[in-house]
Amino acid sequence: MESLRGKVALVTGASRGVGKGVAEVLSEAGAVVYASARTVDRAGPAGACIPVACDHADDGAVEALFERIHREHGALDLLVNNVWGGYERMVEDGRFTWSRPFWEQPPWRWDSMFAAGVRAHYVASILAARAMVARGRGVIVNVSSWAARKHAGNVAYGVAKAATDKLTADMAVELCAHGVAVLSLYPGLVRTEKVMEAAAYLDLSNSESPQFIGRTVAALLADPEVLARSGSVVVAAEYARAHGIVDVDGRSPRPLTLESF
Repeated sequence: MESLRGKVALVTGASRGVGKGVAEVLSEAGAVVYASARTVDRAGPAGACIPVACDHADDGAVEALFERIHREHGALDLLVNNVWGGYERMVEDGRFTWSRPFWEQPPWRWDSMFAAGVRAHYVASILAARAMVARGRGVIVNVSSWAARKHAGNVAYGVAKAATDKLTADMAVELCAHGVAVLSLYPGLVRTEKVMEAAAYLDLSNSESPQFIGRTVAALLADPEVLARSGSVVVAAEYARAHGIVDVDGRSPRPLTLESF
């Protein structure tokens, strides 16, 4: 649990769900963890995480966050780009719009997924890369999804996740000579707060806890071969099985594939 002592991490979108689980596990493993979200309250990550209120669609706020990290620790070892937009207001005028065809989707959802999702990842990665390149090491993890390769939910979601994977691949080309790794991470069905609200309608037999994703991220940061994976997609459950990582309940979730997603 002390394997990451001395490491400094930033996890975005960490007030709940995957981000919260990742932040908690990294902190338990000894890292200094800044956990950012638009709102910070008691529902955020437990433990020694440093909660920071930050709207990642606001470049000034993001720059101030990175300046604080540099001022307080002078380094950043890990950036987990988890923040995402477009999940809000799934019901409009009494209609569940998330799964509607694209011509019936509210255009704001596209804008939100790119502004508070893909673009937010890009801006945070710029600031993280500057610090990491200067030190010749670091890891950037972009939380993505099989939706990048297969229709799931709606068109805007798939396009935004595909853009996330392309962001990973192209950043890796430019970072390859500087000792900095960048990866896309595919969780499976994660037992987030939103998912558990609909638990009665879902098959959770092969689901993953948010902390399981955190354990995978912690292992990636400590992996001496992580640079060789740069630019690639890492399926969380697949990586976990290969490295002996189990979930909080001791189970080993079955890795999803393009066919089973």
